[in-house]
Amino acid sequence: MATNSRIVPKGKAIDDFTILFFVNHWPNKASFYMDVQGQIKAYITNLPEPKRSDIQTLHRIILEVMPACQLWFLDGKDAENKSVSNPSIGYGLRTIHYADGKTRPFYQIGISANKTGISVYILGVEDKTYLAQTYGDKIGRASITGYCIKFKTLKDIHTEILKAAIRYGIGQEP
Repeated sequence: MATNSRIVPKGKAIDDFTILFFVNHWPNKASFYMDVQGQIKAYITNLPEPKRSDIQTLHRIILEVMPACQLWFLDGKDAENKSVSNPSIGYGLRTIHYADGKTRPFYQIGISANKTGISVYILGVEDKTYLAQTYGDKIGRASITGYCIKFKTLKDIHTEILKAAIRYGIGQEP
């Protein structure tokens, strides 16, 4: 079968059976046939506990803070289908400006499960010390860099402080 052939006719819905069929038979191609919400659901569903519950809760929290945001799913693979990063869910829309003058759209807030826990990315913060200085002493057991808050499990942090950091981050987009 050609990789660019369409199994499901354009405009037709993909049911859960079809998704399971693709996931079980062509795991690296499944995301090609799903919309972003389907990709997010599949990603979360396939995480081991307790990360699954934590990521699902974070997803709900971010959607409460950003109810009408654009959703993103990045599977962490490059054009050759090699893993180059952990999969991530993105929320919102910002424009990345490169030194050569080029731009590209990207998400404002991102979440990703990794080997040691969970990362929350808050992009577009100009002052790279702000998140750590403002939320570092209040958030709980987490490490904070210029744009990333990392923690082992959701129970290790104060989610109200995380929400405040996310609200700050989405207010930074010009």
